[in-house]
Amino acid sequence: MAGTLQTLAFRPPVVGITVPRLRNPFLSVIHIHMHGYSVTSSPNLLLRRNFPSTSRTIRASERSDQVNGNGNLHARIPDSVLLLTWVKPILSFVGSNFLPLALVSAVSVGLANPRLGCLAHKYSLSKFSTFGIFFISGLMLRSGDVGAAVQAWPAGIFGLGLILLFTPFFSRLVLQLKLVPQEFVTGLAIFSCMPTTLSSGVALTQLVGGNSPLALAMTVVSNLLGILIVPFSISKFIADGVGVRIPTEQLLRSLITTLLIPLILGKVFRDFFSGVGEYVDQNRKHFSMISAILLSLVPWVQVSISSPLLLMVKPAVFLVAIGMGILLHLILLAFNSLAIHGISAISGGGKSVFSKKENARALVLVASQKTLPVLVTVVEQLGGALGESGLLVLPCVAAHINQIIIDSFLVNFWLHKDRSSNMDKEA
Repeated sequence: MAGTLQTLAFRPPVVGITVPRLRNPFLSVIHIHMHGYSVTSSPNLLLRRNFPSTSRTIRASERSDQVNGNGNLHARIPDSVLLLTWVKPILSFVGSNFLPLALVSAVSVGLANPRLGCLAHKYSLSKFSTFGIFFISGLMLRSGDVGAAVQAWPAGIFGLGLILLFTPFFSRLVLQLKLVPQEFVTGLAIFSCMPTTLSSGVALTQLVGGNSPLALAMTVVSNLLGILIVPFSISKFIADGVGVRIPTEQLLRSLITTLLIPLILGKVFRDFFSGVGEYVDQNRKHFSMISAILLSLVPWVQVSISSPLLLMVKPAVFLVAIGMGILLHLILLAFNSLAIHGISAISGGGKSVFSKKENARALVLVASQKTLPVLVTVVEQLGGALGESGLLVLPCVAAHINQIIIDSFLVNFWLHKDRSSNMDKEA
């Protein structure tokens, strides 16, 4: 069939050959297409002399193993192009969800092969990775962004109060729960005493069109003040409940060494070395990915060390711990939203700085999230005083991932609401 069609397409029709008139040309096209060809439905197509067009039409639909009129194999779509069509969506998904994927991968690798993680712990890799996280945070810190948040300083102060003073009270509520191992409960209680996330809150605030300078200012200041406040919060809300005394001074010195000093060094490098700030700003996405990789190394080490204990935990128990972390974040979102609406009504209603949509969204997102690197640093300094480090960290890794996922849905809801509102105004 292929040879017959190609002969007709490239040679004059032979005298005496007649083409029957088709009653339904469309059916003839279907019949030819089923044999691997796509030809125009005209019944006299094969007798026309516009042969190059016909040839191209036939060749475009033929299978890769068919031969054209010159006897050569038809060119197929390059494998690299086909591969790109599959790889590009995957890379886009990985880029959009790099941090959660990195954390999940780190925990999975730690459970599957704990030897490498134990070796990394032997050489204190987690301390270097924490240092690198905050050094990168200093490199990415713009002075102008922090200054732009001054106009919304009442909202910033209120947000700091929510992050460092009010939300730690929920640790007492978490400690009322009973779960085996108890480290899951204690870890989530410690998690509720942490300052806000270093990057997720700011990124989501930017995505939803909130006051990103305000979000950044609260992030920086809460993490700096958290160095002073977190040890006392743990001593008051958690250590008393489990009967353990926290070495506050030692923990404070460690937090200053591993968090504050690298943050200052990164900021100094940005401001005093020409070209550094511009280079970092042009590659912020790559620096964020490096920070996410460094962050994932910390739970990888912790999980690897405690893998024998983790494998003894029943999956149902771990699912309960995950559910507790999700519930904790939902409670924080609801509490912070009600608190912001309440103070907005008290401080002037619609004219209040809290009533502005941009400020309110920044407050809700930043004040409801808790950071993982500071928690891991705190857990390391506890030295097992409150339980096995890996068991303390594991539910917090899940809670950290879940809060990002939940808030991303919240951001999408806000964006959809804004689009609907704009459409109503235009109508």
